[in-house]
Amino acid sequence: MKYQLFTYKAAEGNARPGIAVEGRLYDLGSALGSETAWASVDDLLIEWDRARGVLDALAESLGGDPARQRAAALAEPEFLAPLTRCGVVYAAGANYRDHVEAMARAMNMNLVTDPKSQGIEPWHFIKAGQATLAAHQEDVAMPGHTAKLDWEAELAVVIGRRASRVAIEQALEHVAGYSCANDLSARDNLKREGVDDTSPFKFDWIGHKCFKGACPIGPFITPAQFVETPEDLGIRLWLNDELKQDSNTSNHLYSVAEQISYLSHRLDLLPGDILLTGTPAGVGMESGTFLQRGDVMRVWIQGLGELETRIV
Repeated sequence: MKYQLFTYKAAEGNARPGIAVEGRLYDLGSALGSETAWASVDDLLIEWDRARGVLDALAESLGGDPARQRAAALAEPEFLAPLTRCGVVYAAGANYRDHVEAMARAMNMNLVTDPKSQGIEPWHFIKAGQATLAAHQEDVAMPGHTAKLDWEAELAVVIGRRASRVAIEQALEHVAGYSCANDLSARDNLKREGVDDTSPFKFDWIGHKCFKGACPIGPFITPAQFVETPEDLGIRLWLNDELKQDSNTSNHLYSVAEQISYLSHRLDLLPGDILLTGTPAGVGMESGTFLQRGDVMRVWIQGLGELETRIV
């Protein structure tokens, strides 16, 4: 039976793990019938192979146990970011052909639209970890250092098993689950002010990609076993109910497996690390349209849920 994991804010104010089964939300500890040793989704990821078996059994048993359902049910929980102490957030750049083509036009640059065919390896940057995460329906403050804040709907991959120099064929075995994400980007901070365009030191990845709330994610982590393939999922983003991005992960230039394999040959990927896998065409930079205070974005990915973020 399909289930999803989430984190919510308990009445006492602390973060607690939850499980969603058949559209109903439950406190994980109460659903298990005792205070579990897994005090967070992060704890589950650390021993994901064992935890998955327990969660599989729990999801099956909940359906036939009304008393346990009532004891563990959550009415309208306040979602927190699914992870409370995530590892590294890796993010793929330029990983949808349509996005590369649109950005080349917007920035008047000659960008390679099919790098893989030319033997070019995947390209990633790093977003600061837990400090950048934002929850479903969490307000994100407009950063004071940008006037060109942009959206990027992305499939997020959550690592559940150490990956060290793994082959492409085995890469997905290291995935715990998938989630919706929004790679918020300060476009006017890509280059450092006052630094010549010919300088190798002109780029400012922290200003561009790292600020409080720069990585909304959630509300759920859907275990990988319930995703037949990460390479055929519809992905959409609405801005104030206007559809801006509408694509499919089948348009990835580099697959999730290829990205995991590539990164794992540079360093080990660890449980709790997150991989953002790129965004399709339709971002604001393409048309010169940027986020304003009061704007609401919704990221939807097929089978994973919908993530809502408001800029304040």
